Amino acid sequence: AKAFNTSGSLGAWPKKSAGVFLGLLKNAESNAEVKGLEVDSLVIDHIQVNRAPQMRRRTYRAHGRINPFMCSPCHVEMILTETESIVEKEEEDAPKKRSKKKEARARARLGAE
Repeated sequence: AKAFNTSGSLGAWPKKSAGVFLGLLKNAESNAEVKGLEVDSLVIDHIQVNRAPQMRRRTYRAHGRINPFMCSPCHVEMILTETESIVEKEEEDAPKKRSKKKEARARARLGAE
């Protein structure tokens, strides 16, 4: 996630992982076209990221030393489903539930004013 609370340009969107995710979505889109599904009505139904086994390499350091160079890959599982139309949520007339603490604060504010 982007670091919104930092000052300046210290926080940024994860560019590399976002590019990989976009490539995954484009691949899913082309797979849907090949299978004969309508691309505009596809919705992400399930997405899951699992750890993969770490890849071990070595990096060579000064004075003849060797340190491990570990890579942390992952497996991404994404399931898209085809929907007929997007159903809009109806607005409820019932008031939202509030905790006792919030109600007490609201009463205290009204009493103070």
